[in-house]
Amino acid sequence: MSLRPGTRFTLLRFTFALSIITYVDRVCIASAAGSIRSELGLTAAQMGWIFSAFTFAYAVFEVPSGWLGDVIGPRKVLTRIVLWWSVFTMATGLAWNYVSLLLCRFLFGIGEAGAFPNMSRSLARWFPARERGTAHGVMFMGSRAGGALTPPLVVFIIGVAGWRESFWIFGFLGVIWCAFWWRWFRDDPGRHPAVSAEELAVIRDDRGDAEPERAVQLRWRSLLNLNLLWICLMYFCYGYSLYFYLTWMPTYLKDARGFSDQQVGIIHGLVLLAAAIASISGGRLTDVLVRRYGIRISRSIGAVTMPLSGIAMAGAALTQNDALSAVLLALGAGAGDLCLSTCWAICHDVGKDASGTVTGCMNTFGNLGGTLSPLVVGYSVQWWGSWATPLLIASAVSVLGGVLTLLIDSRKQLV
Repeated sequence: MSLRPGTRFTLLRFTFALSIITYVDRVCIASAAGSIRSELGLTAAQMGWIFSAFTFAYAVFEVPSGWLGDVIGPRKVLTRIVLWWSVFTMATGLAWNYVSLLLCRFLFGIGEAGAFPNMSRSLARWFPARERGTAHGVMFMGSRAGGALTPPLVVFIIGVAGWRESFWIFGFLGVIWCAFWWRWFRDDPGRHPAVSAEELAVIRDDRGDAEPERAVQLRWRSLLNLNLLWICLMYFCYGYSLYFYLTWMPTYLKDARGFSDQQVGIIHGLVLLAAAIASISGGRLTDVLVRRYGIRISRSIGAVTMPLSGIAMAGAALTQNDALSAVLLALGAGAGDLCLSTCWAICHDVGKDASGTVTGCMNTFGNLGGTLSPLVVGYSVQWWGSWATPLLIASAVSVLGGVLTLLIDSRKQLV
């Protein structure tokens, strides 16, 4: 559905911009991996650990950062997060060996943990339920657009200046974003001077609350919930497949498929662009379905799209045609991201005012999947010289995610 104009659109622009910056900083290292390995003398397995150091740290600190957003609000938490990760993005460009690079990426992951739960938290407070799918779709479209822009930019910057300089340039973008965010955003839309009474009524019409948001007193035992477990396991599967695209895909396209650096940059960008289009399309789709069929059916898109993504990845692994493999990877990334907005909307359905914590739980599992995935690829290539094996494993995991989606009931609230 179309979103009505209002001040909340400015928030959407902020989250869109931050999503771009977030994935620029993540995907930068994937595009620079060849240059980094060559200069620092790293093996495929070591590069896998470097990719995974970020996602492991991100996963471990995701719930605390999401919970902190529930308690003190995303204005303060996101400012801290973005400043921290920007510093360690720039520090990555100073690494001189394997250990220093591993440490930088681990600290980068600690800093970025909680970014998307807190962005999602802000959207949930500023948008009514019927608009949240599209709002999340726009936010995640930014993440994929950032990923799509990064490969050709990094290839260009490396060619002109070097891989270290690319990290310094991209890290500075987050510092600029923080300055504008702190000045403009308010955790409660009712306290923002630009939000009219009419818009505030639209924002709150599905909650019936006229009071400002209060800190959430979450009973932690409520997280021991079977419905939440299915959500987390489903997102583990999503994250496992996603991180092939974000980490090893440029190396795969070059080493396994024989594309040049310039071709890899273009293909990688186009694959993530397909995911960007799918993100906004999936968000709109879930908003349409929620009006026609209700919450349960509208949030089950992944039961179809995740298996389709897995099938495309399997085809990419098995085909002998290099161009077809690239096309199938684009289709796989797009199919997977059709359910991305839905996954996050589910967390708001079941978590309500504890949605920062719930999205943190879900994204923790997604990043645990993202931690495991690069390691499986790195060791498969180093031990067996096989690119097909890790792709087929990712395919099976994606299909499993579709099955788990069927077990989730987004009508059952956690708190």
